[in-house]
Amino acid sequence: MRKPVNFLILNMSSPNKKAPSPLAYLRDIIALPVMVTIVIPYFFPYDKKQAFIPDNIFIKITGTAFFVAGLLLFLSTNYLFVTIAKGTLAPWSPKQQLVVKGPYRYCRNPMITGVLFILCAESLYFHSTNILLWAAFFFLMNTFYFITVEEPHLQKTFGESYKTYKANVPRWLPRLMPYTMNM
Repeated sequence: MRKPVNFLILNMSSPNKKAPSPLAYLRDIIALPVMVTIVIPYFFPYDKKQAFIPDNIFIKITGTAFFVAGLLLFLSTNYLFVTIAKGTLAPWSPKQQLVVKGPYRYCRNPMITGVLFILCAESLYFHSTNILLWAAFFFLMNTFYFITVEEPHLQKTFGESYKTYKANVPRWLPRLMPYTMNM
């Protein structure tokens, strides 16, 4: 008897694989998003005379809204990685399942989008052109990595399921309607 396929979650792992430990999750969160959004921006020179991003209440409120949206997106996608993918957010941590649920139904990289929102929020709130340039570099670096490394790896790991998902869900700009995987 054939096992039914869940249309939102595709299991591509052996049943003996264990999810990473809580320490592995913590290590990877500190190594990646904490480094990108806190440690690296901390060392950028701060110049109150940066005129590109004005320092006013509207900009601060917009920055706060970007931060909240980015944090919620980041937390929700991490929750999906813990509960469904059984892997950490780090590229070196193999994912046991392809996640096509929640924000992943709208774009393929919502976790990085959340981090980008946080960086843009910091740029607006602290009116820092340097953090905005860092966000642009981070975006370009991730786009290059996704195209050259991650997407070919996911295609190899998850096969036709990922190929179909990739063809229907954009890398960055979200779809208007959520994607539903048809098998």
